Amino acid sequence: MHTEAWEDEELDEIEDNSDTAGPELEERARFIVDKGQSPERMDKYVMTHVEGVTRNKVQQAIEDQMILVDGKPTKANVKVKPGMEIVFIETRNPERTDIIPQSMDLSIVYEDDEVLVINKPAGMVVHPGCGNYTGTLVNGVAWHLNPEEDKERIIDLPRIGLVHRIDKDTSGLVLLGKTQEAIEFLSAQFRKHTIHRRYIALAWGHFASPEGTITAHIGRNPRFRKKMEAFPDGDFGKHAVTHYKVLEQFHYVSLLEYRLETGRTHQIRVHSKLIGHPLFNDATYGGDRVVKGTVYTKYKQFVENCFKMLPRQALHARELGFIHPKTGEEMRFEAPIPEDMQSVIEKWRKYIVKSTED
Repeated sequence: MHTEAWEDEELDEIEDNSDTAGPELEERARFIVDKGQSPERMDKYVMTHVEGVTRNKVQQAIEDQMILVDGKPTKANVKVKPGMEIVFIETRNPERTDIIPQSMDLSIVYEDDEVLVINKPAGMVVHPGCGNYTGTLVNGVAWHLNPEEDKERIIDLPRIGLVHRIDKDTSGLVLLGKTQEAIEFLSAQFRKHTIHRRYIALAWGHFASPEGTITAHIGRNPRFRKKMEAFPDGDFGKHAVTHYKVLEQFHYVSLLEYRLETGRTHQIRVHSKLIGHPLFNDATYGGDRVVKGTVYTKYKQFVENCFKMLPRQALHARELGFIHPKTGEEMRFEAPIPEDMQSVIEKWRKYIVKSTED
C-alpha cells in the first residue's frame, strides 16, 4: 500500500505525530543578499542561490513557510533587497524509511478487504519518523496485515495506507486504506471535505454562544518552527475552518464537540487558542496551567490533580464517517471517550455540583 496521501495539502491533518509537533527540520541554506543586488522575485532569486532546487520546489517551500526572510515567512513575488537574510529550511529525511512489523494490541473498530479503522490510544505515535522508528501504530498495522509466515520481514514505508493522521497525544479513530484504489478513493474524500469527523474536547473558559465557527489560516510559527500558529488575516499558512458546539459548561472549562472542514496540523488546538479557549492541559498551546478560575489554593490543587489524571491535551477523535470505496455505502463509526478523559470530565461535574451546594 502507499502513503502518497500524507503529502496532500488537504491532509496535513488535525494533529502531528511527534512529541513536539512537527517533522524534523534542518537548515539547508542561509545567506545575506548582496549590496549590489537588483530587485528580483524571491522565488527566482532563491532558486538561483540554492543548489539543486527547482522553482516549483522553492514556491512550495515558500507556501509551507519554510523560507524565512529576516526571521519571517515571505511570499514568492516579494522583491529581494540588499541586506536581507534568507533562510531555507527543509524537512530532514529520516535515517530509515522501512517499517519493522511489531506485534501489539490494536483496537480494531472495523476491517474488511478495503479499509481498516482503528481506535488509537493516547500516547501512541501514528507512523515512524525521526526518533520514532518502532512502537508506532503503523508498526502494529504492518504486523497485522502481513501473512503469518512473513511477520519478520521489514517492509517499505510506502506500503502502509494511512490517509490521515492524528497527534500522538490525541486519542481516537484513524482510517487506513488496504488497497491502492481504496487509498485514492478515501484521499479524494478528504480533499473534497466530505469525510465526517467529530472530536470531543475540554477547553478552558465559558462560551457565551452555544456554537460557532473559527476561520483562520494555519501555518508554522515564524520563531518556533515546531509549533503552528493562526493567521486571522490570511497572509500566511493554509485556509482552515473549524466548527464547534458547546455540549456542557463547568464554569471554568467547557466540554465541546468540534467538526472539521479542513485538516491542518494542530487545527483544533490552534483555533481554540486563537479564540482564547486553549484545550485543557495542552502544553504546546498554553492549556497546561490555570487559564480560568479562582486564585484559591484549593482550586489550583484541583486543577493540578486533573492534569495528573489526564497528562495530555483533552482531545479525542470520536466520530469518523466516509463512503466505502468498494460498496459506495456510507460508513459511520464512533469511539467512546477514553477513561482518562472521561474521569476528568466527571471530576469537573462533581466540582461544579459541590461548588453550587457550597
